[in-house]
Amino acid sequence: MSAEAGPGQVGSEPTIVGVIARHVLLIAGSVLMLYPLLWMLASSFKPEAGIFSNLSLIPPSLNPKNYIDGWNALEVSFSRFYWNSFLIAILVVIGNVMSCSLTAYAFARLRFRGRNILFALMMMTLMLPYHVTLIPQYVLFLNIGWIDTILPLVVPKFLAVDAFFIFLMVQFFRGLPRELDEAAKIDGCGPWRIYWMIILPLSKPVLATAAIFSFLWTWNDFFGPLIYLNDISRYTVPLALRAFVDSTGTSAWGQLFAMSTLAIAPIFLFFLLFQRLIIRGVAMSGLKG
Repeated sequence: MSAEAGPGQVGSEPTIVGVIARHVLLIAGSVLMLYPLLWMLASSFKPEAGIFSNLSLIPPSLNPKNYIDGWNALEVSFSRFYWNSFLIAILVVIGNVMSCSLTAYAFARLRFRGRNILFALMMMTLMLPYHVTLIPQYVLFLNIGWIDTILPLVVPKFLAVDAFFIFLMVQFFRGLPRELDEAAKIDGCGPWRIYWMIILPLSKPVLATAAIFSFLWTWNDFFGPLIYLNDISRYTVPLALRAFVDSTGTSAWGQLFAMSTLAIAPIFLFFLLFQRLIIRGVAMSGLKG
């Protein structure tokens, strides 16, 4: 026997007006959030004089002049900056996935003296701002001759310095049945073979999540390359975009917006292709709300 709504009860079925109003608000919010990106895209096709005088999202014409001029506007072609960014990002991804997964495996599956204390100290590093360790790191890299190379940006990633990814993987590894380890030990597997042949194949979601976030954060990183890179031929894309803004003279805004549009294209495509892996990895790592 189904219960019928009485005169004082509000029906659970949404009305047409409510559905339309909700969709209108969602569309308006989406347009408001996307307007800066859409305006930048439209401005990349506008002439220099009409960028700030016309806030329309529809450019007068699809003239690619800003893209052509901006690609070769600096001393080095923009393809060089793309190569530098891709090289650093790929090396960082490899370093983070390898070192953080090894460290997380030790914390999650192995038993050794001081494990809890070391894990607590590792988690405390999450609260340290990057600027606290910047000067000691810079002095260290300066003394060993690594300044103006990509080594300060890449080598630390092979030493498990990103505590967030370690914590993410520890949570995931702890969710795997320990019976797998015990069965592997009976078959004669040591810790390394258990890690390589059992843990890693079952941890693809969290490894993909760490790889994706590492790529996105490294591609967008501006402060690190700004500190350690001096030669323009070693600049990454964010540093190259900064070169279009001249504080003492006129800035090439059209070329800047054109190159900025090209700079966010890899990030957009990367996230679009792997967004399901991000959601799955975070959800299976015990971080969902």
